[in-house]
Amino acid sequence: MARPLVAIVGRPNVGKSTFFNRVVGRQLAITEVEPGTTRDRLYAEAEWAGVTFTLVDTGGLETGATTDLVAKVCDQALQAVSEADLVLFMVDGKDGLVPADQEVAQILRQTNKPVITVVNKADNPERRLQAVEFYRLGLGELEPVSALQGTGIGDVLDLVVQRLPRPEPEEETAALRLAIVGHPNVGKSSLLNALLGEERAIVSEAPGTTRDALDTLLDTLWGPAVIIDTAGIRRRGRVEPGVERYSVMRALRAVDRAEVVALVLDAQEGVTAQDTHIAGYVRDQGRGMILVVNKWDLVDKTAHTSAEYEKLIQAEFNFVDYAPVLFLSAKTGQRVKRLVPLAFEIRAEWTRRVPTGVLNQVLAEALEKHAPPSDRGKALRIYYVTQAGVEPPTFVFFVNDVSLVHFSYQWYLENQLRDAFGFRGTPLRLAFRPRRVAKVLGSKGGRKPP
Repeated sequence: MARPLVAIVGRPNVGKSTFFNRVVGRQLAITEVEPGTTRDRLYAEAEWAGVTFTLVDTGGLETGATTDLVAKVCDQALQAVSEADLVLFMVDGKDGLVPADQEVAQILRQTNKPVITVVNKADNPERRLQAVEFYRLGLGELEPVSALQGTGIGDVLDLVVQRLPRPEPEEETAALRLAIVGHPNVGKSSLLNALLGEERAIVSEAPGTTRDALDTLLDTLWGPAVIIDTAGIRRRGRVEPGVERYSVMRALRAVDRAEVVALVLDAQEGVTAQDTHIAGYVRDQGRGMILVVNKWDLVDKTAHTSAEYEKLIQAEFNFVDYAPVLFLSAKTGQRVKRLVPLAFEIRAEWTRRVPTGVLNQVLAEALEKHAPPSDRGKALRIYYVTQAGVEPPTFVFFVNDVSLVHFSYQWYLENQLRDAFGFRGTPLRLAFRPRRVAKVLGSKGGRKPP
């Protein structure tokens, strides 16, 4: 049985995201005094009294949608209700019962879902007493809370765990964590929707529509995967205060949480400076990476277009030349199904270990093909290598003098490791440590270093 799901719904600006953050214990949803801040469904795991469930934050429900985007936000909220085992209907105790609450209540009655009415902003005894007016909605159980102060949250959660179906214990399987990142309006949310087969994140022509990092669990033939869709990452100078700044921070944190990152590029726009900045950040964080060229259906193609475009991308991203390039169209679905298995393949490389004996055999062959450099008559000697870690694969070379290690020879050694073992899609970390006495690999007669 799947983990039970609890959806938080209500009209805009009643404190749904503040309540969500309070329950999950971290600031996942953006919270500001601005109606409509939450646009997509935001999922997080929560636990109370030994019961684990999925909590869903939604955008505000407005029955009289005035724009296409508002209508899409409402559709997302209704989709969350349809998926939910239990609905938390949040209202504003400061405003009191308003017609918009009655309209939302009417929608919820038609779903036949169990509902708990949560009266937020009941910050003092007077407001807690006034909360009884919401019984007029006819939805049953009611709890006054202050999400900002944290009062009453436990009482709501007690009701939640009483009303939820108890899931059967399942064997835990480590899910792939795949982040979808890129600058605004390259089609990240469209790609997520194509992977899921439904409109999970809002898709709009307006840049920056997605402002939260969205975690979605996807069951695949290769195992479970958590797909993290993020707000578009902008240059620091273009980040405005408030919501936009939080979105960029969250997108970068999504990279930190990921194992593999799909950097989405716009096939028509080409490679931008911001694309290369993002790739550099992903590399520096040691994450696996796929360069995803989206909107490939909009490119006029010849028999050589793909190869020529790939050469262009590899030239622009020569500092992450290990990252495979995947041409796809989120709109038509072309090659979208190749993304997830490729991400699993890269995670396997990202966590791969090589036996020390095999490593040193490759090192000996590399030293024989291309001897280490010398500096002012002193030769670099490499004694042996061992793998010190994974995520990403990290190798330590023991040498006579670290100052003799030239960056060009580091590149050579990295290329030799890749030629021998692959490591497609993952960065490698090479470290060099001094070792005073050891047998020199590749030296004649087993000579000792001076």
